[in-house]
Amino acid sequence: MKGAGVLETRLIDIGRERFASEVWGKTALLSRGVSDFSDVFSADAVDELISRRGLRTPFLRVAKGGSTLPESSFTSPAGVGATISDQLDDTALWRKFADGATLVLQALHRTWDPVLNFSTQLSTELGHPVQANAYITPPQNRGFDDHYDVHDVFVLQIEGTKRWIIHEPVHVDPLRSQPWTDRRSAVAEAAQSPAYIDTVLEPGDVLYLPRGWLHAAQAQGKVSIHLTLGVHSWTRHALAEHLAQAALAALCDDPEMRGSLPLGVDGPEGEIAAVRERLAAAVLEADASSLFHRARRGQGRPAPLGPVAQLAAVQDLGPQTQVRLRDALETRLEGSRLTTRVGWLDFPEADLPAVERLLDGGDHLAIDLGIQLVERLLRAGVLVPAEQ
Repeated sequence: MKGAGVLETRLIDIGRERFASEVWGKTALLSRGVSDFSDVFSADAVDELISRRGLRTPFLRVAKGGSTLPESSFTSPAGVGATISDQLDDTALWRKFADGATLVLQALHRTWDPVLNFSTQLSTELGHPVQANAYITPPQNRGFDDHYDVHDVFVLQIEGTKRWIIHEPVHVDPLRSQPWTDRRSAVAEAAQSPAYIDTVLEPGDVLYLPRGWLHAAQAQGKVSIHLTLGVHSWTRHALAEHLAQAALAALCDDPEMRGSLPLGVDGPEGEIAAVRERLAAAVLEADASSLFHRARRGQGRPAPLGPVAQLAAVQDLGPQTQVRLRDALETRLEGSRLTTRVGWLDFPEADLPAVERLLDGGDHLAIDLGIQLVERLLRAGVLVPAEQ
C-alpha cells in the first residue's frame, strides 16, 4: 500500500477513510493479528528499561488491586556517583511483580527509541499528540478496576494474552478536566451491565477505544505485555478556549472594558449586557490560529538531536552536504518567520524560496540552499544531516 502509514498498515484492519468516518471518536474497534510489534517493544525492552537505564519516577508506576502503590515502595538511592533518591529499585520491583503487581512504564515515547519513532509517525498521521505507556501484568492479575480515559487509546498486545471487558461510555467524550473518578458510581454500575466487547487479546491484536469508553483488563495464563498509545485529541472545546483567550487579550486594549464598575455597585447585573456585547464582538474578530499552533507545538517534542553529531555536521559542512528538516518540528512559515518547536527564525526575502523548499521534508544539498543558510539552521537545531 504505497503511501499508507502506520495507522493503516499496523493498527487497523479497515481502510483509513472508513476508520475516519465510522470509527474515529465514535466506537471501539478490534483488529485481529494486524502486525508483529516485536520491532517496537518486547519483554527484553522491559527488563532493560527497569534494570539498566537508571529510570526515575514518574517513568514508572506500580499498581495492584485497583490502587497505585507509593513511589517510595519501589525506588531507592542510586549509589556512588549518582546522588539521586528516586531511581527505580529493580529488586523491589521484582518482588512486587512476583506478588501480582502491574508495572506501568510511562512516557515510552521519551525513553525507548522504537516506540518514539512509532508514536511520532502516528501523531503526524492523526494530527493529534500521542503518548505511549506499557503495562506488564503477571498471570491472572489486573492492575486497574473499570475506568475510562480522557484520551483515545490504541492497545497493542505485545506478549502473552489479556482479557478485555469493554462497556459504552457513561459520559461521552470527556474532557481532560472530567476524569472517571468524578463519575465513579456510574462507572461501577455500568461495569455490571452486559459488555460491548468481552475478548482476549493475543500478540498482534489491536484494540481502539475512544475516550470515555469503560475498560478493565486481566492477564491470562502468562505475563501480559501491552503497549497503549494514548491520543490526546484536540477538541472544539479547546478551540473555544483559544478563541476566548484571544478575545480577552483584545479587550485589554478597550478603554471601556478596562474601566472600573460604578462606585458602590451591589452586583454586575447592570453591566452584563454591555460586557456580553463587547465580548461577543471580540470573539467574532478573534484569530485563535496562532494560539492553537503555539499550544500544539507545546504538546510534543521534536525528534532527538545528538549534540556531538550536530557539531560534527556544522564543522564538516560543505557544498555537497545533504541535510533535511528535523522531524516533528511542527514548522510553520508565516510571512518571513519560521516557527518551530525549538523557537522561531526570521529570514530575509532572498532566503525564503530555499526555506520553503526545506519544508517538503526531503533531502537537500547545502549548495542548493546556500551554505550560510544551512549553517544557521544546523546551529538552530532545525536542520540535521540527511543520514541522521
